[in-house]
Amino acid sequence: MSFILRVFSGFALLLLVALVPLATAAEWQVQPGESIQQAIDRAAPGDRIRVARGFYRENLRIEKSLQLIGDNRPTLSGNLHGDTIRVTATHVSIEGFIIRDSGDSLRDQNAGIYLQPGAHHASVRHCDLTYNLFGLWIEQADDAVIEHNRITGKRDYQSSRRGNGIQLYFSQRARVIGNDISFVRDAIYVDVSHDAIFRGNKLHHSRYGTHYMNSYRNLWEDNDAWMNRGGLALMEVRDQVVRNNRAWANSDHGIMLRTIQNAVVENNVVAGNHRGFFIYDAEYNTLRGNLIVDNVVGIHLWAGSKNNKVDANDFISNREQVRYVGARDMPWGENQGNYWSNYRGWDRNGDGVGDIRYEASDLVDRLSWQHPMMKLLLASPAVQTLGMVAQQFPLLRSPSVIDNQPHMRPYYSDWRNWLGHHYPGTR
Repeated sequence: MSFILRVFSGFALLLLVALVPLATAAEWQVQPGESIQQAIDRAAPGDRIRVARGFYRENLRIEKSLQLIGDNRPTLSGNLHGDTIRVTATHVSIEGFIIRDSGDSLRDQNAGIYLQPGAHHASVRHCDLTYNLFGLWIEQADDAVIEHNRITGKRDYQSSRRGNGIQLYFSQRARVIGNDISFVRDAIYVDVSHDAIFRGNKLHHSRYGTHYMNSYRNLWEDNDAWMNRGGLALMEVRDQVVRNNRAWANSDHGIMLRTIQNAVVENNVVAGNHRGFFIYDAEYNTLRGNLIVDNVVGIHLWAGSKNNKVDANDFISNREQVRYVGARDMPWGENQGNYWSNYRGWDRNGDGVGDIRYEASDLVDRLSWQHPMMKLLLASPAVQTLGMVAQQFPLLRSPSVIDNQPHMRPYYSDWRNWLGHHYPGTR
């Protein structure tokens, strides 16, 4: 046999071995009144189990690689006990179910779906997970794909007694995309989980939209967080990209950046929160292109937050643009100035940049918030003179954020669409 023929024969044999599992994979049908678990036990790895529409009261355990598919949205109830589904095998796919009624033990971390350590490459798509303590608990299970699910918690429980919508712990490269999560403790809780993507999720009516710690190199993109206590809370992390998100009507902060380094936070809308951004112990980050509008405090900045680049942002109609706690002035807008709706300067040469610097929370700002009718006089020569006098006499000022090239026009042309998006009772 020639060398070429031997190589071809070997390749053909390998191809045949690879195709054997596909050729022998079976599909099992489960009808109402039958047991899904029995079908799982009978199936071989790689098989598909299709479950017809109906109500099934079972706690499932999946210990082999399977596809579990619901036809016309069957309901699986855990009977308020344990995990409704526990997955121990790799490459398990669950799609098209209503999964409900887990137990309520916080100690045992009861969940609608629990991916236990080693259950890598799992996918959960197009499911409703409702009235579970935790929606999905993903523990040391890498490469999970969680897409287009609706997750709601035990709404009749106090927030502290609920679990989280998605709990991700020590799990790498997760893809959490297009989910709607509400009425849980924290919509997405992430700890020690790296290289993940969180995109297109709707996070609302919970304590935090995102509670996120000790995790690196993750992408937060195009998520909506509203009507929570806090929108996105990113803490003790590095190398994040946080872009094109919208956080509004949260009773405390829109986006929290706490003990964070080397992050890019860009093109986000932060509107109608008590604090738009809460930035604490943050260094070497870039904040650019964000719309910070109609918050009580636009940015609350303190605890040594420095060496950050803050450029090309819009600060519009915040009651207090920046609340800064520091020992010295903080320069912003060094590459490209920010827009400040309460800037009182002018642009004589028409280059789009103010001729005098902007100083956040100066004497005039403080007086105008104490005496709101004073805003009618902000453009008057007397008030502008008062501002210039305050800059010349240090006793009349405290350390502040300084923008030496304030932009004269907003970067966002549609900023008015975000006015009035407030948490009930905060105005």
